[in-house]
Amino acid sequence: MGLTELWPFVVAAIFGYCLGSIPFGVVFTRLAGLGDIRSVGSGNIGATNVLRTGNKGLAAATLLGDALKATVAVLIAARWGEGAALAAAFGAFIGHLFPVWLNFKGGKGVATFLGCLIALNIWVALFFAAVWLAVAYFSKYSSLAALMASALAAPALLIADQPAAATLFAVLTIILWARHRDNIMRLMTGQESRIGRKG
Repeated sequence: MGLTELWPFVVAAIFGYCLGSIPFGVVFTRLAGLGDIRSVGSGNIGATNVLRTGNKGLAAATLLGDALKATVAVLIAARWGEGAALAAAFGAFIGHLFPVWLNFKGGKGVATFLGCLIALNIWVALFFAAVWLAVAYFSKYSSLAALMASALAAPALLIADQPAAATLFAVLTIILWARHRDNIMRLMTGQESRIGRKG
């Protein structure tokens, strides 16, 4: 593949990264006068930690923002084909995890993972959300719900006859699990915080 054929993927990945790196959790909590979300609870910038402020509306807005920034990036890049869409999805996910604006210290990527799925296959995205909600409801662990739902995303895409997307999401799942390594250890030792718990 020459440079001429490669540039749409590079541009799509960079575009995805730029949108993905917008730290909605940080922006929304500061606008609401709640200070820096990184000083609350786990220090994470995602919706689960924003929920620890006690503001459910703000947490919902963070979840929506973190998901839709990826959805928008992928849908726009899709104009140049599936490869560009997948490049934008990867860029958006990495952008959320390692945003340049926060010294490359971002979130864990669950909402952004879902946002990518929404753009690539709404049915798989709904399946992901259903698994997350079911596990979260019965276990009260957001991290466990994310781990279980993400593990099923790639197989679901494969069943949906989207092998390229399935390959990408297998990689994203590995990265997401790596970002949750501390949560995994706490789950194993019974020290993980439950949904809705402050601190």
